[in-house]
Amino acid sequence: MLGVIVAVWLSERRWQARGGQKGTIVDIAVPAVIFGLIGGRLYHVITDWQTYFGSRAIKEPIQALFIWEGGLGIWGAISLGALGVWFAVRKRGISMSAVADTVAPGIAFAQAIGRWGNWFNQELYGSPTTLPWGLEIDVDHGGEPGVLYHPTFLYESLWDVALGFVLIFAGRRFALHHGRLFALYVAGYTAGRFWIEGLRIDPVGGVDHAVTFLGLRINQWTSIVLFVAALAYFWLSRKRDSVEIVAPAEPADPAHPADQADADSEDTRDRAAEEPASTDDREDPPTPRPAAETSKDEAADDPAPATEKATAVEAADDGSPADEKAADGKATDAEVTDAPAPAADDATPADGVGAADPEVVTKEKNSR
Repeated sequence: MLGVIVAVWLSERRWQARGGQKGTIVDIAVPAVIFGLIGGRLYHVITDWQTYFGSRAIKEPIQALFIWEGGLGIWGAISLGALGVWFAVRKRGISMSAVADTVAPGIAFAQAIGRWGNWFNQELYGSPTTLPWGLEIDVDHGGEPGVLYHPTFLYESLWDVALGFVLIFAGRRFALHHGRLFALYVAGYTAGRFWIEGLRIDPVGGVDHAVTFLGLRINQWTSIVLFVAALAYFWLSRKRDSVEIVAPAEPADPAHPADQADADSEDTRDRAAEEPASTDDREDPPTPRPAAETSKDEAADDPAPATEKATAVEAADDGSPADEKAADGKATDAEVTDAPAPAADDATPADGVGAADPEVVTKEKNSR
């Protein structure tokens, strides 16, 4: 747990330095740790199944759930923990590869701290040695009195510390993105794990012995496969240059589109004062309507000859024929100019002579 705290603290600082939002790594760490613990325990139980199941089991099956008694495989922890991270980053809309590169050094330091749990549990020790830093192991944990053993947990812890600093330097010096720094972590860790695993004599996959294949332990074969896969990814992704999202877009305001401010905001008023009115905002000219839709009051605007308008107006005054009114010559210029003419179909018959409609006459007098 101390290793998790250090990894989250360092990764959070690195994420913010890259432009990410504060608190992102802390939120992602929750599902990552939960999934990582489950994955680490599953890997241990699967590879050491004879410890809990079968006729030679030295523990009860229920003890497979007792993680406080030791037994967490780093391969399962990283694999299932990555699945938890993937769920979290997908929900946030940020790049999985960017997160992986960010947390890679922190994972290395967390492993370096976590390995000291092996010292408390007197486990994961190597073959006998005469070196001054040899480790004493109790008889209850498989050791022999007066014999010193390689502290392989210490070797791996020191290797992980060095790897963490190398990753920080390489990330700054070569700007490794798109998961390439994480691939470098996997390659570096598995390279050290391969030779350190070769020193170990503790049982893995069996009760009193380690399960081997072609002279190599299970974890050594796992290291080889992951080392090759990491190098392949590191090489194949060398030309990737797409943008990695580290800060998701702000959610849209339902009150208006994302690129539109509030109508009464100060920015909107300032832009309205500075920008000229668009031609799209100008009022369109009125659309002319067909003659059949023109009202009787609008008939005065009809561009008919002035003499016809005067004739119609005088005829409407006394009900006499239009031609007699015109003959008297009483229509003045003002009457011709100001008097609106009724529509042709309402003021006069088709031949232009006759009495006007009383309703039209009343409206025309009012208009005058």
